[in-house]
Amino acid sequence: MSRSRPVVTAASALMAVAATEGVRRLDRAGRLPGGRDRWARTNHAGAPVSLVEGVALAVGTATALLPVRPAVAGAVVLAGVAGALDDLVDDGAARGLGGHLGALRRGRPTTGVLKILVLGAGGMLAVVVHDARSPRGTGPHTLAGAGVVAASANLANLFDLRPGRALKVALLPALPLVVLGQPPAAAVGGAGLVVLADDLAGRTMLGDTGANPLGAAVGAAAAHRLGAGGRWTALAVLTGLTLLSERISFSRVIDSVPVLRELDRWGRPR
Repeated sequence: MSRSRPVVTAASALMAVAATEGVRRLDRAGRLPGGRDRWARTNHAGAPVSLVEGVALAVGTATALLPVRPAVAGAVVLAGVAGALDDLVDDGAARGLGGHLGALRRGRPTTGVLKILVLGAGGMLAVVVHDARSPRGTGPHTLAGAGVVAASANLANLFDLRPGRALKVALLPALPLVVLGQPPAAAVGGAGLVVLADDLAGRTMLGDTGANPLGAAVGAAAAHRLGAGGRWTALAVLTGLTLLSERISFSRVIDSVPVLRELDRWGRPR
């Protein structure tokens, strides 16, 4: 690792913290587009919650990455915009990958299908630029890396069903990637830590607007670090988990395993 890499990584985290907190302050001042009511939702427990957390995380992560990994910043923005369409426009009639693809086969394209395409495009953007500048260049491994970014973005959203869960799942692999000098992991880690307390308390939630950028940033950090074999392995694991989610409930599995249940509940009000 070059001497400058730890500095860049630390700077990315600090910039993400500042930008994320800036969005939160704008929200408290009622200065976000559409006002506070535009981002109001009801969570799984029927309590009022705000989606501004997702906006703050996406903006904070992208802002921090713009000077150092602009292609990844673009992928994060694309993931956030696609997620926002789902949060603000989708009627919720189609659920899961199978539901959205089924609707498409019946001639009723959904925002979920659009999101799949946008996440794929964002993944390609984040990885093609990186690979084109690396000694190995682009190739089949580039497609695998793009798949890792897109699948990570989608998987993070599948875990965003309980307070703090998606952030915990994403920040766990982000930490070693930060140590390895990956700015995308540092940026999303800094942004995630800013919003974590309110997420755990159930005051705010990521929604698709924040969960998709969260996963995309971690996925990009992993893709940039992994070799060809590692990318294909990661893609296989992520694809398997996504397909598994169509058959079983992650929440049910987590609740049935004591260790996972305690980790999942850690930090929430009892």
